[in-house]
Amino acid sequence: MSRRSVALLIETSSGYCRGLLDGVISFMKEQGDWSVHLEQNLFNTPPAWLNSWGGDGIIARIDTDQFGQQLKTYGVPVVDLSAARHVKGIPWADTDDRAIAQLAVEHFVERGFRHLGYCGDAGFEWSRRRGRHFLQLATEVGCTIHEHQSNPRTDKSFNPAVDIQSLVTWIKDLPRPVAIMACYDFKAHQVLDACHQLKLAVPEEVAILGVDDDRLLCELAEPTLSSIIPDTRQTGYAAAELLNRMMSGESVNTETPLMTQPLGIRIRESTDTLAVEDENIVKALRYIRQHATENIRVADILPHINLSRRSLEHRFQKLVGHTPHEEIQRVRMNRIRDLLTETELSIHEIAARTGFDYGEYMAAAFKRETGMTPTEFRDR
Repeated sequence: MSRRSVALLIETSSGYCRGLLDGVISFMKEQGDWSVHLEQNLFNTPPAWLNSWGGDGIIARIDTDQFGQQLKTYGVPVVDLSAARHVKGIPWADTDDRAIAQLAVEHFVERGFRHLGYCGDAGFEWSRRRGRHFLQLATEVGCTIHEHQSNPRTDKSFNPAVDIQSLVTWIKDLPRPVAIMACYDFKAHQVLDACHQLKLAVPEEVAILGVDDDRLLCELAEPTLSSIIPDTRQTGYAAAELLNRMMSGESVNTETPLMTQPLGIRIRESTDTLAVEDENIVKALRYIRQHATENIRVADILPHINLSRRSLEHRFQKLVGHTPHEEIQRVRMNRIRDLLTETELSIHEIAARTGFDYGEYMAAAFKRETGMTPTEFRDR
């Protein structure tokens, strides 16, 4: 069998799309003898070079009717990676939006939130679908729901400044504490920026959850953004496998999508909290989150709240479920885990960044909490 020429019409600016490409690469390494042509600068129409390309198959994210109709004219098998499904008769692979919404609702309810919000982008079908599922599932468990839809960027009337101000106004009027699911990480970043403008504490007053686990967006945020992890690698792999079957002349189902399930939630700082309405406990939680790695004690919290130590201990235990000291240790240990996982810093450097005078002290405290030494944790 001769080597097949495949066009990949997938932009690479987002973590979601890069995950799709990882899946295609995995298939190629295992099974596909492909020569690949990647086009990442896409607009509303396929690239001009396709007119004289003469290849064997195409994997694309079809975002407009015009795009899809033109792809059909090339007379080669096509697999669509867009949820919008602009063209009938083309098989497509997608992630399960209901399962994504289910994860978000469960994540928020487990943390005690009763006011849940959805922030979507009306220009995307997958966003509208996630929003419908989220609002339905949140209602079924008795939560109060709130919704905001941004204007589609494709609208001639779209104005970024007006759109952001609308988001700020919506968040300002929400009851607190509130937990917001954003349709994807870029939108979650905008929600976070709006909270900063309003000087609202994240996650204590507003918890924020994105979708896609785009590491660059999530880790550059302050605080870092929690995000649902779609199995984009499997979606890309399934699309490549399907295209390979089509290029071999096999007939495939064009009405039922290849649906993949999300892998879970990458919990970062933006949802690492419990829903608490007590203003002093919110201030205490915020102070601990911001200063736990400075070797603070419970006494250091008291100047920032209007409670005695005894009242703080009592209310904290009642509302959060453990003591302020245990919360300081929890935040500190989470920071150590992050540094062990995400950096190549030495144990002594991590100790210095998390408020320990010596690496040996940090290692002993970490083993008490986790049952592993820092080195064992990093190796795993």
